[in-house]
Amino acid sequence: MDPNATHIQIIPATTTAQASSSSSPPEDTQPARPISDPPAAPVRPVVDKTTLSSASDLLKLLPTGTVLAFQALAPSFSNHGLCYAANRYLVIALIAACATSCVLLSFTDSLVGRDGKLYHGVATFWGLYPFNFTGTPAERDATFKDLSRFRITALDFVHAFFSALVFLAVALADASIQGCLFPDAGPDVRELLVNLPLGVGFLSSIVFMIFPTTRKSIGYSETTPHAQ
Repeated sequence: MDPNATHIQIIPATTTAQASSSSSPPEDTQPARPISDPPAAPVRPVVDKTTLSSASDLLKLLPTGTVLAFQALAPSFSNHGLCYAANRYLVIALIAACATSCVLLSFTDSLVGRDGKLYHGVATFWGLYPFNFTGTPAERDATFKDLSRFRITALDFVHAFFSALVFLAVALADASIQGCLFPDAGPDVRELLVNLPLGVGFLSSIVFMIFPTTRKSIGYSETTPHAQ
């Protein structure tokens, strides 16, 4: 071998690959962080269509002003079903006030006096007391024929009780009221709230049909007053 010859050394391919792999920066070996699921939105109660239909039929048995007041205030007072403690107190107070209104209005009546004017009054055990009449006793006797026939009877208490019962059924059929007062209700309570307006409506309809009232109470759909 010629000592003056130039020797070229060829590096094997495996050695080059190992060198390049050793010179590259190490990869991140930390485990991937699990992606947490977004918080679930609160489940709002679902009201069956039958419940809504029954509730709308029951509204015909209640004072119109009371129903409108409840429908206007209930969404705000209940915060659309997502209640805090203060909302629950407001909802309970609203339901109690409206139910009391249904009871009290069951003892009211309307009539047209001999002078052709419309008068409203509250029934007592002695007769009807017109609270928008300001005349003297003599003028009172001349305007009204016989107010003792409008006195309170046992039927008035029956209608007052069932009016309050109907209103409670309508109130509990509202989705926002259910979400506020029964946020953790189970399937049994849900079924009860769905079928409650049906049962109350059926029972109340039978009672009102068998024992009809002749009163023309303030705020009800039947507004034709008694004639003297």
